[in-house]
Amino acid sequence: MNKSNTPQSDPLRTKPASLSQAIVERLSGQMASGRFRPGDQLPTESELAREHGVSRTVVREAMSQLRERGLIERRQGAGTFVLTPPPRHKPLIDPELELTVQDLLQLLQLRASLESESAALAALHRTPEQLQQISETHRLFLQALQEGRDNTAHDARFHLLLAEATGNRYFLDFINHLGNALIPRNHLRSARLSTQDRASLLNRIGQEHEDIYHAIVRQDADAARTAMRMHLINSRLRILKLLEPKT
Repeated sequence: MNKSNTPQSDPLRTKPASLSQAIVERLSGQMASGRFRPGDQLPTESELAREHGVSRTVVREAMSQLRERGLIERRQGAGTFVLTPPPRHKPLIDPELELTVQDLLQLLQLRASLESESAALAALHRTPEQLQQISETHRLFLQALQEGRDNTAHDARFHLLLAEATGNRYFLDFINHLGNALIPRNHLRSARLSTQDRASLLNRIGQEHEDIYHAIVRQDADAARTAMRMHLINSRLRILKLLEPKT
């Protein structure tokens, strides 16, 4: 059989979505970095196909996705041009507004669902370098706790590092959007908490972080999911307990 007449397998038929998505990410990254600015004309489909080593079919699909995002537009007879990026959505939490206790309770309810999966994914996907950062932050968290110093910055960083370790930027975006609302006790420093109550509260939080941390170290996704979920459910219950009338 003449090999030249043998149909060749087209790699684009096996993973067209991943290839087109790769082109989308490259081009959107080039727009973000300034290689392509608003008003610039993009290379033709043929030129992009040669540059990225893919077929025009893949480039065409990537172009369609970029148009749907509002990043480019095709002008009849002129070519494809970069648009000014659409405005980003406003943050989930407005830093100018004072959060109510009800806000905190509802956010914790939401976080119990999202961050439990974040912890599970972090356990599965964290790199050695990320684990080192998580370990150091956890150590500083416990050290500040033992010395009676404020550890809210280490607490927040712990949650941020876990979100980053998922490999999914949307988890990190969500945690970043929470801002100061990430640590509920920042909003509950009042006469409701005696010195003894506060020490007990921080010790319980410390133990919950320990459970999450060790699950991440073991790469035990189920344990990490459960530990994070219990940590956030317990945080919500602690707030509700603080609201109970004193007898």
